[in-house]
Amino acid sequence: MQDITDKINQLRKERNAVILAHNYQIGEVQDIADYVGDSLGLSIEAAKTKAAVIVFCGVYFMAETAKILSPDKVVLVPDENAGCPMADMLNAEQLIQLKKEHPNAAVVCYVNSSAAVKALSDICCTSANAVKVVQSLTENEVLFVPDKYLGHYVSTEVPDKKFIFWNGYCPTHMRIDPAEILKAKELHPNAFVMVHPECRPEVIAVADSALSTGQMLKKAGDPSSNEFIIGTEVGIIHTLKKQYPAKKFFSVTEKCLCPNMKLTTLEKVLFALEDMKFEVSVDQETAQKAKLAIDRMLKIT
Repeated sequence: MQDITDKINQLRKERNAVILAHNYQIGEVQDIADYVGDSLGLSIEAAKTKAAVIVFCGVYFMAETAKILSPDKVVLVPDENAGCPMADMLNAEQLIQLKKEHPNAAVVCYVNSSAAVKALSDICCTSANAVKVVQSLTENEVLFVPDKYLGHYVSTEVPDKKFIFWNGYCPTHMRIDPAEILKAKELHPNAFVMVHPECRPEVIAVADSALSTGQMLKKAGDPSSNEFIIGTEVGIIHTLKKQYPAKKFFSVTEKCLCPNMKLTTLEKVLFALEDMKFEVSVDQETAQKAKLAIDRMLKIT
């Protein structure tokens, strides 16, 4: 394993590359990365660097976002099959039809979507800033895509807007059951319960707070709590334990595992740097339109 790590480090210098890893990646991939975080935050960090090559250890839409924000850089994904089921639940043709059916609605697109869908949207959002993004809109109608559960959560926080949801969802977060939250609370009565807003409403209802991965990491630093029950993809436990070794973290369920996030391995990171594959491309027109939606969000948040 050390031999692979040494080779990656050597090639990282030779290629002038930066390695990004999402919080849901396996531990050893997180440990080799220059930056670990959520998808948009990583893309923003990459855009700031002088690196010529970005190796994005996550799923495909994340690498697309990095390419949109860093068009002059080479963006690689270690495994080209690492997709996102939720992003695949809505395509451009479907969104075009939705917009025809709801011409007065502002299209708010969760970043967990393809570049083509972002390009057709008025503004993007993340799980951390979705409420603030919707609150900023002058339109009364909001077409929220593709995640109906994040959309529902936002609708409870912004009740004065009318929401139209697409029937998309994260299969991984769908696996969390409210009964498992209640059981975990019985086992760890002093723990603070954090779940992701991609979870179903009945799961959020029995948690202490619905937070993005970045917000979870920040909350874990709260000195008033030393134990946490985590309702999101299990990979974040590695991040949390690494940042706060004196605290205790309990996953609601080991079933909350994204198989696509686990496709990336150290070996695949090495191969990506050796062979400069698999390169991500976004056509210029799509990238420019998608960047407008991202920039509108960044201006607000």
